[in-house]
Amino acid sequence: MKPGGGTVTAAGWVRTRRDSKGGFSFLELNDGSCFANLQVIADQALPNYASDILRLFPGASVAVDGVLTASAGSGQAVELKATAVRVLGFCDPDQYPLGKQRIGFERLREIAHIRGRTNAFGAVARVRNVLADEVHRFFQQRGFLYLHTPIITASDCEGAGTLFQVTTLDLAKPPRTSAGAIDYDLDFFGRRASLTVSGQLEGETYACALGDIYTFGPTFRAENSNTRRHLAEFWMVEPEMAFADLQDDAALAAAFLKHLLQAVLNRCHDDLAFFDQRVQPGLIARLTHLADTPFQTLSYTEAVKRLDTSGKTFDFVPQWGMDLQSEHERFLTEELLHGPAIVVDYPAAIKAFYMRQNDDGRTVAAMDVLLPEVGEIIGGSQREERLDRLEAALRLRKLDPADYAWYLDLRRFGTVPHAGFGLGFERLVQVCTGMHNIRDVIPYPRAPRSCAF
Repeated sequence: MKPGGGTVTAAGWVRTRRDSKGGFSFLELNDGSCFANLQVIADQALPNYASDILRLFPGASVAVDGVLTASAGSGQAVELKATAVRVLGFCDPDQYPLGKQRIGFERLREIAHIRGRTNAFGAVARVRNVLADEVHRFFQQRGFLYLHTPIITASDCEGAGTLFQVTTLDLAKPPRTSAGAIDYDLDFFGRRASLTVSGQLEGETYACALGDIYTFGPTFRAENSNTRRHLAEFWMVEPEMAFADLQDDAALAAAFLKHLLQAVLNRCHDDLAFFDQRVQPGLIARLTHLADTPFQTLSYTEAVKRLDTSGKTFDFVPQWGMDLQSEHERFLTEELLHGPAIVVDYPAAIKAFYMRQNDDGRTVAAMDVLLPEVGEIIGGSQREERLDRLEAALRLRKLDPADYAWYLDLRRFGTVPHAGFGLGFERLVQVCTGMHNIRDVIPYPRAPRSCAF
């Protein structure tokens, strides 16, 4: 708003209070809608100046009526000259955990219900909001249909077995079959059920009916990992395209990332400036470079060869048939290619059963999108649309085709080439904020022994 005009009302939480010898106080107010604070001038002539305003400390909430005026001080264009200050909630400075001192991110995870009021986590939340909005804008502008896939499922998309089980059985005394196994016939769903690790398989069924779709929702993985890169509950963006191959998939992934990076640069100026100054110096320049740099594509075989002949000493010696490690992915993007890369055609043995087998008999039409300083950000593939090949892949991995009968039906009834990918949303937020630990880019992180809120 511009200075002048009528009375306005601003409500928010007090960040600081500074008293002047001239008989008035400066209040820094923030409502979370943006990074900048609003400076409020409260004169001692206000009837509750001594009783209320001088008792305001960081964390207190107020509603202020006043007139916007041009600011004579530096740091803000306007300030609010208060005509009334209504205290909505006082805050005891001796009890409030967010004082003037700098608090480490690890400590802030212990008070996750309060950390959203800090500069860092307010900025993370706003960047996350913009990215979520732009995910929908990108796909909606391209005619993709937003699909809500189930959170509870009876299938393991990845085949890794790291699933959270969902049950209503009495865990102290579960019913048993005559063979001594747990009798899931008596469970709520009549079979073993879990939280999903991916909406991909269900997404494929609708892509093979409606064309291009995307899912955007929570997924779960019961991997006992305490690294800075893993969460037990995280959000995934998973588009699926009918009548598409791996090249179409790679082109969509590159366009998607560029759209998101450019959008956050356009819409989050102040928040990115904070991260650039206080969290990861050079962040804005790095995001700008990623948004402007073409994605280079190379095969897995070529990538392994270039790593092997680079002269670089790795902790894990690159060999054909092994999955690329983070150190390999970063070396490729940071030292060899100097920009984002898409690695395609991975060995079949290290990829999921649903990926399309290439004619060489050794590789599948899979891709990983790699970013400098990050490594993998997107994983995807062309799906195997040939019934006999898919059934063989299931048996090879000791998976029962009968458990995937509904999925196999897509290949029985009007099969078509189709492809898709998955983007871990929290990894994207990390890229755009420079935050080191993935637990700091989701409001309430779920990890081993971490479910306090």
